[in-house]
Order: sequence, then structure tokens, then C-alpha cells
Amino acid sequence: MTADPPLLLDIDGTLTRPDAWGIDPRIFDPLREWDAPVVVATGKAFPYPIALCHFAAIPELVVAENGGVVYTGDDIFVTADREAPRAVAEAYRAAGYSLGWGEEDTVNRWRETEIAVNREQPLEPLREIAAEFGLEVIDTGYAYHVKDTTPNKGDGVERIADHIGFDLADAVAVGDSINDVPTFRVAGRSFAVANADEDAKAAADELLEEIHADGTLSVLERVRTGE
Repeated sequence: MTADPPLLLDIDGTLTRPDAWGIDPRIFDPLREWDAPVVVATGKAFPYPIALCHFAAIPELVVAENGGVVYTGDDIFVTADREAPRAVAEAYRAAGYSLGWGEEDTVNRWRETEIAVNREQPLEPLREIAAEFGLEVIDTGYAYHVKDTTPNKGDGVERIADHIGFDLADAVAVGDSINDVPTFRVAGRSFAVANADEDAKAAADELLEEIHADGTLSVLERVRTGE
């Protein structure tokens, strides 16, 4: 048995079930028992990973909105423009499109530094409007995220590692999407679940045979036993 390494974990496609994209409850016990920092790095709005940490009973170490919001457990850092993504959303709607989440839009209700657009909505007009505001659009497999070009998950986990005091060379990252590539680059060891997109597969040190939470659980078992 070896000491547990720090973990850098995505949520959607990585800690989820393949059928409904809800959290796979099997991940809660391993995370609660993990004897090292667990950083949740996601494209979701800030309250979602905070709630995940709360219900998993682990310290709240969070990179949200693809690096736009970072919580070190002591301080919250907002690292991107709050207004430009909202302006893109307004322009997109004015052009006759919808964000695709319904009137209440709980997907974007608590976002601070980006907007997420349902993948059933037209992409090219969104890209064109975002570019007019100096923003980019990334497809995470969950949604189209309109975001600042600079912040990313890798920068966020570096900030947390510096604050907590662990070496990212010891860290293990698991993810499934292009937005996880910056995390893979700073981690000592990285894994892409089998359902990952091509960017994540190319960037990871290893492509897993299992999908979603099955892949992540297999990684936790392997690294805990020293493999």
C-alpha cells in the first residue's frame, strides 16, 4: 500500500453514470476515504462542485467554470470577465437563438464568468458572436461554453496546489474533454475515460477501457494499490 496521490477530477463524463449523466454514487466513499487533496475541476457553475464536495464530505477545493472561478478552501478567485459572456448571451438571443435550457435556465443562473449553451443550439453563430467579444467557445460534450480565452482548469489547480502545498508532479488527473487538457498537462499522471473526446484522449498519458465513473473508479483502485 502506498500513500494516496492528490486527485484532480472532472465531473461530467468522469464521475457520472453513462445513462443519465447524474453523479454515480459509488464515487462518494472512495473520495471521502482518500488520504490526499481532491480537487474538483469542472466546467459547471461554482455551486455545483461545492455541493459535490459537501455531500461527499471532502474539503471544498474547486475549479469551476473552466478556471473562471477558483476556491482554495480559504479564498475565492474570479479570474475572468463577468460581463462579456452575458453580452454574448444577449446578442445570441437577439439574433433569434436560445441558450436552450428553458425559461428558468438553472444551468447559467449561478455562472459568474461564462455561459453554457445547449449543444442542440446552432454553434457557428455562437462562435461568431463570441469572437466579436474576444471570447472562445469550447465543446465539452455537455454544453458549448462561452468563455474568456485565458483561464483554464490547469491554472486553477496550480493555484490550489500552491495554496495547499502539494506537488502537482504527484497528482493524478482524470477527465473526458478538451477542457481537461490543461489539467492533464500540469498533472504528473493523467487518464482519459473511454468516453473522452479526441483532444482528451490525445493529451492523456493513458486511455482507459472503462467509461464515465467506471473509469475513474478503476484509476482510484490502481493508484491506491501502487500500480
